[in-house]
Amino acid sequence: MEPTGEGERADTSSTLEVGFSLPSDGAGLVVRDNVERHQFVLRTPSPVDPEPTDSSRFSLPTDAAVRIETGRIGLAANTVVCVRDEAGSMLAQVDQQGREELGAGTYSIELFGAVKTYLRADGPLTVDAQPLETVLSFEEPQTVSVGARSSHESPATTITTTDDPLDVMAAVSAFSSALKTTSVERSYPTLRGHPPLLELGDELDVPDALDVPETGVRIELPPTLSHVFVATPLAYYLGARVVPGDSPRLVAEGGFVHDFDGPHGFEEAVERALKRTFFLDCVVRTEGIYDVPLHERQTVESRTDIDVEGLYDASLGERLSAYFEIPYEDIADLLPEWKLTTHVAPRADNIELLPFVTNDLAVVRTPSGTEVPHSEVQAAVVDDFLRDDADAGTVRSAGTTTPSETYVKPSSTDSVEQAWISDGTPVGASKTTPAAYRNRLQREPTQGDIGITVVCNDPEMLAETDIVDEVYGSRDGLSFDVDAHYDLSRAELRATLAEPTDFLHYIGHIDDDGFQCRDGKVDAETLDTVGTGAFFLNACQSYDQGLALVEAGAIGGIVTFSEVINSQAVGVGRTLARLLNGGFPLQASLEVVRIDSDVAHQYGVVGDGSLSVVQSESGVAVYCEVFDKSGGQFEVSYHAFNTSRAGIGSLIRPALTDSMPYYLSSSGVSNTDLTEDELRDFLSLEQIPVIYDDAVYWDREFLS
Repeated sequence: MEPTGEGERADTSSTLEVGFSLPSDGAGLVVRDNVERHQFVLRTPSPVDPEPTDSSRFSLPTDAAVRIETGRIGLAANTVVCVRDEAGSMLAQVDQQGREELGAGTYSIELFGAVKTYLRADGPLTVDAQPLETVLSFEEPQTVSVGARSSHESPATTITTTDDPLDVMAAVSAFSSALKTTSVERSYPTLRGHPPLLELGDELDVPDALDVPETGVRIELPPTLSHVFVATPLAYYLGARVVPGDSPRLVAEGGFVHDFDGPHGFEEAVERALKRTFFLDCVVRTEGIYDVPLHERQTVESRTDIDVEGLYDASLGERLSAYFEIPYEDIADLLPEWKLTTHVAPRADNIELLPFVTNDLAVVRTPSGTEVPHSEVQAAVVDDFLRDDADAGTVRSAGTTTPSETYVKPSSTDSVEQAWISDGTPVGASKTTPAAYRNRLQREPTQGDIGITVVCNDPEMLAETDIVDEVYGSRDGLSFDVDAHYDLSRAELRATLAEPTDFLHYIGHIDDDGFQCRDGKVDAETLDTVGTGAFFLNACQSYDQGLALVEAGAIGGIVTFSEVINSQAVGVGRTLARLLNGGFPLQASLEVVRIDSDVAHQYGVVGDGSLSVVQSESGVAVYCEVFDKSGGQFEVSYHAFNTSRAGIGSLIRPALTDSMPYYLSSSGVSNTDLTEDELRDFLSLEQIPVIYDDAVYWDREFLS
């Protein structure tokens, strides 16, 4: 759950970020994020006729709004519903199996679904969170205004800077102009806007129109690109000016000073400062507009003497002083698992990437890692080949493949994802390029169903096609257009790659010369443009061709580093298809596959690894680990990955038990004991992957 903050009817123009349409089955209204390709369904007892309405009727920002006539709205189970009066005061919050009855009055209703959606209607109103559906009902049919806002963020402007570190300091000091608040609520992802873009030029030019907050906080740094790169996300989050200084330190009004030259080194000290301030802001913000029982607050208050109520209204300097008095070790195990660590080479050609890295609120490090000889990667393939006896004679290579770069394993971090912006081919991290970020930023709104394109260019690999045909488009409540192609010619493949689609799943052969077709090869480096947003190239040595697809317009994809055995590639393809179809981002999908597959280390991500093909049902991508206990009991651990819809700082409330508190979305929930019946009931609420006995299951068959 997170806070956020005009109208067309069912044929909303594709130029709008948010639109509305009628469901293909049943009655109701589909709310669409046309940029992020998310859908949220409001079910009604009878068909509705949406008409445009004034979005200014809503107290929070909306991109589009319509009005409908209905007496009942059904939502997906576990949709959190917040009801406020006309003044904005919270009247009720309903989540798991709760019920609220409200009398006459005008209500503003916030729905935490796949698309941020708001309702405005008159009571009496009843909100009933039933096990399989959340229902909003009125005494009689009435006009309900429906507003929505896209989670897509566009930078307000572009800052020009030279590669002089002093100019870069001034440029990144303006990033905090994108913050929608400097209160603790900035820890909510939708209150952190995308920083302005950077462009290298002959002189520094920061547009006067940028409203940079005056927070009284500054970060003093030696004037080097490496220092500036590492400190930029922290400066953005705190609204701090970055200025030259003899030694790195954080300074705030009221005499607060925190040195970054400590025993852990500069980079780790900055990382700790970012995580500490962000986490404690999440704790303190529970005194604000979303007063929820937060597990992390309860635990922090039991361990420390933090004055949450007093700090909510304190100045930034006072909060920082109080935050840094708490020993880091007292809260380290409570910190949310950070979404991303980005290893960025401190070079002039990477300066323009800083807004994108900062928008992810990434931990930034200068690149360090261990070089991995190509022979070791190939040796792993040989081991897999010898272990496999089902189809050991088939690999997905049609010719020769030669590694074009050095393999490198980045230094380990505790983040969910790692991105590598430097030389070499990363193992265990996304190879991120400027093109990937720009392509995502320039993504145009698109109407219609979610497009899935499957290409199989080898008849011996049809087994994987059968699997993905069963998986893609199998989600209830989402509309898909699955288009399959077989044994394409060069011209046909070029045409298919140019067609707009949300996701491309390629099955076949790839080598140094490109994609194999029935009449030759297509080298992706010769393509002027591609129409897919994301892709999965399940073929040997597809890394270079995947990078070329990103340069030609794609946002990100999953590729292979070397040869892969056909039967094992089919298994990886099956699991990845289900994860992507379930709303997992690209990099998070691979993390789960590595639990289940011995060959997943042969796969990696190029471009933006945080991209999701479709939305998850609950906003975050969830999997559970289940362990047997005696007496028919099971121990369950609940893991959530952040997505574009629910970034770091969002809240979750796992439906494991009725008394569950809220958690920060990327915090794991471990050691919950359930009976078999309770576990079955939980797994019936949403189809999520379950790890049991080191294997991935998608239903409750492991209980049989």
